[in-house]
Amino acid sequence: MEQYIIKGGNPLVGEVEIGGAKNAALGILAAAIMTDDTVLIDNLPDVRDINVLLEAMESIGVVVKRLTRHSVELHSEHIGEVSVDYEYIKKIRASYYLIGALLGKYRRAEVPLPGGCNIGSRPIDLHLKGFKALGARVNIRNGFIVAVADHLHGSHIYLDTVSVGATINIMMAASMADGYTIIENCAREPHVVDVANFLNSMGANIKGAGTDVIRIRGVQKLHRTDYSIIPDQIEAGTFMFAAAATKGDVMVKNVIPKHLEATSAKLMEIGCEVEEFDSAVRVVATKRLSSTNVKTLPYPGYPTDMQPQIGVTLALADGTSIVTESIFENRFKYMDELARMGAVVRVEGNTAIITGVEKLSGARVCAPDLRAGAALVIAALAAEGVTTVDDILYIQRGYEDFDGKLRSLGAEIARVDSEKEAKKFRLRIG
Repeated sequence: MEQYIIKGGNPLVGEVEIGGAKNAALGILAAAIMTDDTVLIDNLPDVRDINVLLEAMESIGVVVKRLTRHSVELHSEHIGEVSVDYEYIKKIRASYYLIGALLGKYRRAEVPLPGGCNIGSRPIDLHLKGFKALGARVNIRNGFIVAVADHLHGSHIYLDTVSVGATINIMMAASMADGYTIIENCAREPHVVDVANFLNSMGANIKGAGTDVIRIRGVQKLHRTDYSIIPDQIEAGTFMFAAAATKGDVMVKNVIPKHLEATSAKLMEIGCEVEEFDSAVRVVATKRLSSTNVKTLPYPGYPTDMQPQIGVTLALADGTSIVTESIFENRFKYMDELARMGAVVRVEGNTAIITGVEKLSGARVCAPDLRAGAALVIAALAAEGVTTVDDILYIQRGYEDFDGKLRSLGAEIARVDSEKEAKKFRLRIG
């Protein structure tokens, strides 16, 4: 079992390049199967979730050609199967995007109920409601979501709650439905906009992505495109908080600063200097940070995927902070691990009360999910002594070469898969 071993105490200093957005890439890869023409996708992150989805797509007949580590060519003319194997899908949640794509193109999809991180209840009832409104018959049978439509037609759909997944999934299916679809109370996240832009580059007619009302006029056919995925705002934010927690100075490159406004605002609020450039953000922390309160909200509010990163940073801040999680109820599981490192934290329902301490100390901790795992690495980088982070498979789902990028900033971190390698690292760092 692979682990990270980290010796903390070094401020992170230097420049780091951010990869393509995992959450956008998952939707875009699924949408790429909606044309019979060849599609080229660039700035693709080389992470586990992406690679699993590509394997799942190959299993149903998509021809996948890796041109480079970060670009792929897809040809979906000869898809022979609309049923996706459970072995792939149990590993990632975004498998459900294949429902909207297959339903839009073939009027039929069979996809297992999704897996992914256990961060709380993430029902797909809004997805199913949208598919039904478009004219599909939807059942859950033997662990599979089975959606079939004799005829897909435009509809007026109101989402009861803001849902990124449902917005993207319904948008894909509606892109090839007959007539006009209006989706209200949509998610506005940058990756929703990126999937819409990708579909439009293939000939779809989608307007309003990035607002709470999306209007779609269905088309009969989509065509080839070359497309580059937006930078990953969550990876960027993770490195921004790593700079803050370690009292570092990091230039985070290849970003869209507007996508980071909520993160940048909180960093400035707790005492960091944040400097924005055209495609980069610099974060400098020269003194102990101060406490704050934060509540996760749909975009453009503070992102739930950045909640653990600010949580571990506030564990070292001066004063008491309150973090309220309004999206996922199980997102505080990392707090128990953080307490093992000396943090003073108390969780009450969907709220965490964090009283900052001067120092954290190294311990053996376990990554409970993707973002919490990355946050525990940040805690380890700021702590005194050596920390071992187990279950890093979660982290590898969404961060490409995480340890390598941190080492380039001066972190003492190694990825090991044996006790012998762990001992070697400990001897080297003294």
